[in-house]
Amino acid sequence: MQKKRYPINELIKECHRVARAKGWWQQDRNEGELIALMHSELSEALEAMRKHGNREEVAEELADCCIRIFDYCGAHKIDLEEALLKKIAYNKTRPFRHGKKF
Repeated sequence: MQKKRYPINELIKECHRVARAKGWWQQDRNEGELIALMHSELSEALEAMRKHGNREEVAEELADCCIRIFDYCGAHKIDLEEALLKKIAYNKTRPFRHGKKF
């Protein structure tokens, strides 16, 4: 059975709906803290990779980061899907490694 796929903006709506339903948006939230929470999920993914090397655990932490990003975009009406498509198109025009060593 094939899994149902969602466009990114639909995932954004769902992540934000769930966060609101769970009480995370009863009042305004500090945007700096929200960005820090996204960063913490990436740090948790790094730790999972370093300690266990378990791809499922890493994927779970990366999913948590996406959920936080999507929730933020839903709250602030950011069209992330469009931004991603624009950025991908732009990146295709950039030089190899953008002239950077890493």
